[in-house]
Amino acid sequence: MNLMRNKISVLIILFCSGLFAQAQVANTVNVKTPEVRIGSGIIQGTFEENVSVFKGIPYAAPPIGEFRWRPPQPVEPWKGVKEVTEFCTDCAQGGWGASPGTIAEGSSEDCLYLNLWAPSEASAGDRLPVMVWIHGGGFTGGSGSGPQTFGNHFAKQGVILVTINYRLGRLGHFAFPALSKEHPEEPKGSYAYMDQIAALQWVQKNINAFGGDPGNVTIFGFSAGGVSVHTLMTIPSAKGLFHKAISESGGGRDGVLTGRPISKDNIDPMYPVSAETIGINFARKNGIMGADQDALSKLRSLTAREIVDGGQENDGEGGPRIYSGPILDGKLVVETAESGYKGGRQMKVPLIIGSNSAEIGGGFVNSSSTKEELFSMFGKWADEARIAYDPDGDSEFAEVITKFNTDWVWTEPARFTAKWFAKNGMPAYFYQFGYVPQALKERMPYGAGHGSEVAFVFNNLNARWGSPDTTTEDEKVARIMNGYWVNFAKTGNPNGPGLAEWPVYDSKKNEILDIEVDGKIVGKADPRKARLDLIEKAFKFRADIQTRGGI
Repeated sequence: MNLMRNKISVLIILFCSGLFAQAQVANTVNVKTPEVRIGSGIIQGTFEENVSVFKGIPYAAPPIGEFRWRPPQPVEPWKGVKEVTEFCTDCAQGGWGASPGTIAEGSSEDCLYLNLWAPSEASAGDRLPVMVWIHGGGFTGGSGSGPQTFGNHFAKQGVILVTINYRLGRLGHFAFPALSKEHPEEPKGSYAYMDQIAALQWVQKNINAFGGDPGNVTIFGFSAGGVSVHTLMTIPSAKGLFHKAISESGGGRDGVLTGRPISKDNIDPMYPVSAETIGINFARKNGIMGADQDALSKLRSLTAREIVDGGQENDGEGGPRIYSGPILDGKLVVETAESGYKGGRQMKVPLIIGSNSAEIGGGFVNSSSTKEELFSMFGKWADEARIAYDPDGDSEFAEVITKFNTDWVWTEPARFTAKWFAKNGMPAYFYQFGYVPQALKERMPYGAGHGSEVAFVFNNLNARWGSPDTTTEDEKVARIMNGYWVNFAKTGNPNGPGLAEWPVYDSKKNEILDIEVDGKIVGKADPRKARLDLIEKAFKFRADIQTRGGI
């Protein structure tokens, strides 16, 4: 299955620098800029209307040189006041549509920064709810500074919003025999998750200075960020760092979206090669033979440009595909989210989970070219699949394959997660986002595509397609979506005055919040039940289906 790619190029990059002075949290009265003392020093941000904004705060040392493929290291403290008024570099990634061996403009290996939006009147001790956004991009692209995810509208409603960068591609997920032997006391493999945990630890240590409550932190993310939310709920070292979770289009089962996390050194039947073998193949592709410390030194001498390749290439000699996704190392990532949920071992936190109505079409899951070919892959359930996906027999194949991809990768795994949260005694709120703005109807004929909800959740519609094309209905849906997310961050329940009732998930009632294509928002029984029940059966027997060349 191909990794999702959502690569964001930043055109202008200004590195964080500092002028120096001393102050404390301040409001807009007779103050030109907000200043806050954090653990590593004093920072100075900017005011935007009634919001204090801090851009490019370092939460870990640059992961370069000897610290490449090492856990994030502490920030070097500074003296005086450090200006944090410009976004810093995105994590190194390939350029959108760029040829192999290129790197996105404005991206760098020096990238472990976060951004923060807070009410301008906030002060230490206010104990405001905190939300931490984990961006998407298939673990190979993306940014914590995209304009769709600016936190102004959260801050104006009394929520502190934090967005983070984390290492990507082979810099974020990598295994190699010499790495396993080096610093044996350290976790290995998924450095991206180590970065996310380091950012959450930064929040615990510093958020009170901005008026935030370290005991009321919500993590939320989209796509790979949503997958990260699942993983963080099952990583022991992340326990206590957050108290609510939202996964947007993040699946929930093994073997979907990014592939099952492969083990560091054992062959997994679902991915027949170890992560270390893939690391050896990558080294060989770059002319580095062996797997000892000398080979590791040569790997660390490669430029970021040489390492950034999207993680998808063959090793050049017919060997296994070079993978750069999450790794089940047994120390940091000790199990998959699916096994954790089934065993009731995930963190016991309230959850919002869901997907969009038409995430992605084409051959994302399989290479079927006709409806009959797709239905035949269900084997003994072929007739059931035909009834569920094409009841009248007149649907276009493009529509059917889009619905199937959406259900298989995102929707049924999300329902699976909601079911297990309910079984384990935690509230889960399940949604479908299907709204398509007038400006996008031609591009999204079958429903809301992958990532469509993000601008609505943040109420940043102009960052998506521009104010001339934004309608009053678009704005209404954005205010409502943002309101649900704000309420959840404050109380663990998305419901509130003026909003349609969002029922807590109960597998017997099977109710969701449906944001329909025309903007109507209603809590109701899930209209996709027949399709999702079919997919659930297929997942239960997927080993047999895969053996027979089916799904």
